[in-house]
Amino acid sequence: MVMGQTLCYKILKAHHVEGEFKKGEEIGIRIDQTLTQDATGTMAYLQFEAMGIDRVKTERSVAYIDHNTLQSGFENADDHAYIRTVAKKHGIYYSRPGNGICHQVHLERFGVPGKTLIGSDSHTPTGGGIDMIACGAGGLDVAVAMGGGLYYITLPEVVGVKLTGKLSPFVSAKDVILEVLRRLSVKGGVGRIIEYFGEGVKGLSVPERATITNMGAELGATTSIFPSDETTKKFLEAQGRGEVWSELSADPDAEYDQIVEIDLGSLEPAAACPHSPDNVKSVREIGPIKIDQVCIGSCTNSSLSDMLKVAAILKGKTVHPEVSLVIGPGSKQVFNMLAECGALSDMIDAGARIIECACGPCIGMGQSPNSAGVSLRTFNRNFEGRSGTADAQVYLVSPETAAVSALAGVLTDPRGCDADIQITMPEKFKINDNMIDPPAEDGSTVTVRRGPNIKEFPKNEQLPETLSARVALKVGDNITTDHILPAGAKLLPLRSNIPAYSAYCFHQVDPEFPARAKEYGRGVIVGGTNYGQGSSREHAALVPLYLGIRAIVAKSFARIHRANLLNSGILPLTFENEADYDRISLGDELELAGIREVIESGAKVVVKNKTTGDEIVCDLPLSDRQKKICLAGGLLNYTGNCK
Repeated sequence: MVMGQTLCYKILKAHHVEGEFKKGEEIGIRIDQTLTQDATGTMAYLQFEAMGIDRVKTERSVAYIDHNTLQSGFENADDHAYIRTVAKKHGIYYSRPGNGICHQVHLERFGVPGKTLIGSDSHTPTGGGIDMIACGAGGLDVAVAMGGGLYYITLPEVVGVKLTGKLSPFVSAKDVILEVLRRLSVKGGVGRIIEYFGEGVKGLSVPERATITNMGAELGATTSIFPSDETTKKFLEAQGRGEVWSELSADPDAEYDQIVEIDLGSLEPAAACPHSPDNVKSVREIGPIKIDQVCIGSCTNSSLSDMLKVAAILKGKTVHPEVSLVIGPGSKQVFNMLAECGALSDMIDAGARIIECACGPCIGMGQSPNSAGVSLRTFNRNFEGRSGTADAQVYLVSPETAAVSALAGVLTDPRGCDADIQITMPEKFKINDNMIDPPAEDGSTVTVRRGPNIKEFPKNEQLPETLSARVALKVGDNITTDHILPAGAKLLPLRSNIPAYSAYCFHQVDPEFPARAKEYGRGVIVGGTNYGQGSSREHAALVPLYLGIRAIVAKSFARIHRANLLNSGILPLTFENEADYDRISLGDELELAGIREVIESGAKVVVKNKTTGDEIVCDLPLSDRQKKICLAGGLLNYTGNCK
């Protein structure tokens, strides 16, 4: 008997172009839309230019400015000028600084049910809230898609999350995804798509669904998705885009690889404790710890409905004198509507500090907590040091918990609040796309502006017959891309300058690494499980490449980072026996003899530790396409060879 199809497989099949449509096999899919943001966009567009394609071939590509908006020097403004002009020249829409966070704006103005979207930001799966197959990817993958190329993924397993019941007052979508993280962990989504279904879905608005799919990135999932239903239709009609709606859902007898059941009515307010999004406990269990800062916003929780609930809680009250409350609306549309209805005034009257519509403190771009401070944030990540304060204690919570706690001065269960947060959403949103610039009809008339901070991206060499390199760094489990390359106000402006940025590679872990890697010439990094989790920043591969790293040997890899390593021509090897991790030390000389022949044959990779004499067997599972990419020294080299 043939079982029904899951929703995500229906969309993937409709876009399937290459490869056997079989679980665990690599497939190539057609991409309808792309997005970039300014911290990753410069590299993506430099790579696109290197391909020599005049005009993007997608249905819609959008360049957003939302990360590097703090302009304390010329670098960020120069990057914006480059992105603006390259977008105008090559057929890309440009969302100006101040227009909002890419995922919030894309949901409002561009998302279409049933379409595919990849973005050079790991939280691109936010689009799954509006029924898109939306995946975070490295900038080079996005550049290839803009040029009309396919996007390749390993066809994932599908985890069905069955939602029943209805959320109680002061329990929110954030608490739903925190419960999923508590159950599955930050590794639980690797190689999987998370698909939500069940009667409980009907009670969730599109922004609530988007909050849940947004943080699916923290599961390590390929993407997350909700069906497109009457709620989706109502949202799109309110955005003046009702014509793009279509109804899409899984078949009633769809078969899932695993089913997780959540009774929404049983959930209570929760928090992810330092320093991982899956370190989840109930607010009641944690207790009334003293707090120093509250930040509300980010692509996870900056919708109009989130902001209106916060304003209702704050109205007529005053933020606790020992708490700094910062609020960042997610888009100009949200900001305007808060101002028009008076909710913005309620926030300001209560003592909130309103910041621009941008990522801001979520990426360490300002608003760092005090030394050893406790910060409640409605964001998606609480990795150590990500806030900009090395010893800060960051808890991830819902907007309701954040607002109530800001008034109390301690972490507080919002269910005791007497505010009325039954928000009536407007039938029509305020629509003004004057901060989204369309591309030029004739790109040949546009001159691309390049500032002095914009340097070329590093290019790899063809893989040699035998690879010899020394171990330049050894790290433990759950190394994030923030560990590999810190973000924040001081370093993000260097994203367009790989040589300058390289001085800070693994700065939190081992500040001597850059100098050691340069001294070795060719290097290897040894890592634990889930190496490279976190953001999609391909700089976490490009900068090590610049420093001479040619292979990573780890217990396991995060999906996007593994793809970025392959795209850069860095070999992502996994220990066949994880205990072999202990048989390699810093400074050891490793040899991969006949590595080209090994890759071509698909055999196991034998790593010879010439320092100890040990031989360590590693896996390097590759599709035929990935083999060619590795042999060529990276995707750009491979793409050039295919012309």
